[in-house]
Amino acid sequence: MNQNSHEYGSAVHDTDGEFRTPPGQARVAPPNANLRADRSPRLPAKLVATLALLAAVAPLAIDMYLPAFPAMAVEFDTSASAVQLTLTTFLVGLALGQLVFGPLSDRYGRRPLLLIGTLACAAFSAACALAPSIELLAGARFVQGFAGAAGIVLGRAVISDLARGGAAAKLFGLLVVINAIAPVLAPLLGGAVVTGFGWRGVFWVLTVLSALMFVCVLTVVAETHPRERRTAEGTVAMLRDARTVLRNRRYVGYTLVYAFAFGVMFAYISASPFVLQTVHGLSTAWYSVAFTANALGLVLFSVANGAVVARFGDRATLRIGLTLLAVFAVVMLINSLAGPVLWITLIALWATMGSLGLVIANATTLALGEARQAAGTGSAVLGALQFLLAAAISPLVGIGGEHTAVPMALAMIISAVIGSAALTLTRQRPAARTA
Repeated sequence: MNQNSHEYGSAVHDTDGEFRTPPGQARVAPPNANLRADRSPRLPAKLVATLALLAAVAPLAIDMYLPAFPAMAVEFDTSASAVQLTLTTFLVGLALGQLVFGPLSDRYGRRPLLLIGTLACAAFSAACALAPSIELLAGARFVQGFAGAAGIVLGRAVISDLARGGAAAKLFGLLVVINAIAPVLAPLLGGAVVTGFGWRGVFWVLTVLSALMFVCVLTVVAETHPRERRTAEGTVAMLRDARTVLRNRRYVGYTLVYAFAFGVMFAYISASPFVLQTVHGLSTAWYSVAFTANALGLVLFSVANGAVVARFGDRATLRIGLTLLAVFAVVMLINSLAGPVLWITLIALWATMGSLGLVIANATTLALGEARQAAGTGSAVLGALQFLLAAAISPLVGIGGEHTAVPMALAMIISAVIGSAALTLTRQRPAARTA
């Protein structure tokens, strides 16, 4: 066997994009061709772990430096909104990068773009660590996010290439659980790094992790999008793919649900350092503990998601999760207007984040299931809308200043309500009556 080949199930998958049958075995169709049912080849544990690491770039790059927000404002002698702008530029970069990497991967394949993206992400993580001003940090964060987008969008596309139906849902659910662990570890690790080495140390850690991603892609990830399935008509084909997925009403509906669910999450991520530390007076260490507890809530609900889906179905589970999001966001708003009381804030935030575990994996599976023929483009639109919305919400929750939680709660409610409304787009239209 070629040393650059990998086995996915019983077929040998060369890194040049071709699937070949091992000598002495019956011919096996490529994964892209034989997965019309829920059956999928077993993916190697190293591949699944690599995909999880690629998807973890966003929560790690976001959550690790959150405990340092107040200290960064002091060091750069700037406002909370200016510090939050470094998060906004990162999110904009993530959004635009997905719109570039996703469609390009439908034409050129997943692997080469993954290698380019992870290497560039490592370089600009180092640039963030060396930034002498808040403006240069914001610029470096944009490029870091743009490059890191390759891991997020192409990781989803690889899963869509290799799995279908229930198997895909399990893999997306696994990524949700693993990526929920990243926010559990990120604030704890970030708090320790900030305490010992300052906020710049966080970006040196991200530099090392991004370099590790590059090595993992180089040694583990084979090409999953064979040449015969790639678009060869350049920009025209990419625009056609985008038009096709955007004309699919059900894809648009599930994508909006996904994006506005993340709107709830990023309202929390952007505002929680100030809500919990400034409004409620928690220390950096206790903020990290609270953030970790909320991330564990997301993990627990994500683990329970499989059982709930088995009982009620993925679409019904999605509706349950959206309802819970709205209910606990309302509790958060009432508490913010009336007090706020710390223990109510903590319970409301924990339940809100937990509810996302019933939304994210199911919305992802249902949306990409509607964009099977252009998985890269479908994944790109999904992720781009998610992070563009997050980029818009992040600075808005700081408009009221550092001493109120009301803007955060309002952003959560509005996002949850719009997400619930978007689910109506996914209803099956009645079949036309025949005479």
